[in-house]
Amino acid sequence: MSERGRIEPLDLSGVSRGSINDSSRKVSRRDLARVVEPSPTLLDFLDSLPDVLAGQEFREFLQIVVARRAAGQPLLIMYGGHVVKCGLVPLLVDLMRRGYITALATNGSGAIHDLEMSLFGRTSEDVVEGLADGSFGMVRETGDFVHGALRDLSGLGYGEALGRRLLEADRAHAATSLLGAATDLVMPLTVHVAIGTDIVHQHPGMPAGAVGEASYLDFRILCGVLAGMDGGGVVINLGSAVILPEVFLKALTVVRNLGHSTRDLITANFDMLQHYRPRVNVVDRPTRVGGRGFQFTGQHEILVPLLHVGLRCYSEIKAPR
Repeated sequence: MSERGRIEPLDLSGVSRGSINDSSRKVSRRDLARVVEPSPTLLDFLDSLPDVLAGQEFREFLQIVVARRAAGQPLLIMYGGHVVKCGLVPLLVDLMRRGYITALATNGSGAIHDLEMSLFGRTSEDVVEGLADGSFGMVRETGDFVHGALRDLSGLGYGEALGRRLLEADRAHAATSLLGAATDLVMPLTVHVAIGTDIVHQHPGMPAGAVGEASYLDFRILCGVLAGMDGGGVVINLGSAVILPEVFLKALTVVRNLGHSTRDLITANFDMLQHYRPRVNVVDRPTRVGGRGFQFTGQHEILVPLLHVGLRCYSEIKAPR
């Protein structure tokens, strides 16, 4: 019997799980974006955007990013799960392999959608339907894969542990997954988890200690990525409204506390809505001591392809100003 006012933790050992083979998903591989090669026609389209407001700022942002990458400054992409389940992985993998992106960071949702799309070819449940009967997120294959990878950490961070397990399962995942591609390229991809926010936390036997250890190691790796921006760098947030802007702010504080100036950052937030934390923690506060912040508002499935083709056109066809 529990003491008065004290609630006993619920035992999850009896949680019922099912197979992904018996559940539907809203997004599959056939829905993914396709990589389009840069061309003079696409460059003409970008240059045809109005030379005012966001049209002007978007072209200016592309030129700044291309120039900074040409100068060897790092480019960190932070992304939320919605970016993955909108079918945009092929575009980001292309930028990774071509050397535009040097590091990535995501939350637990971003990792899970990436894994499901790569392992099973589909992701994104009907939350309302699954919530009604308690089946939402209860796919055993997803939970077992994540838990198994974290139990066998061997000193790896969360992102690398999942990426290595993916490549062990099938080397083809290096082409279909951000986690797999990052591991294949030996590129940092950190995963920042808040306990209780991810479907795999609902499953019995979750290795909570390993989750915390692996995500904390990834926080320190992210700090290392930002420390490499002493001479300047670019940070782009794609669709994370809370976790990554908060993690980024804390990591930047650590880096500056340790003597790294990081005073010349270019930051940008791409999202459907301009939420408080990305606007303040990514765009505004980090650049008050130098650098510049940008905001671009729109659907991920439109903005990310524009970002992809814009970076490639301005780098491979049009010399930066």
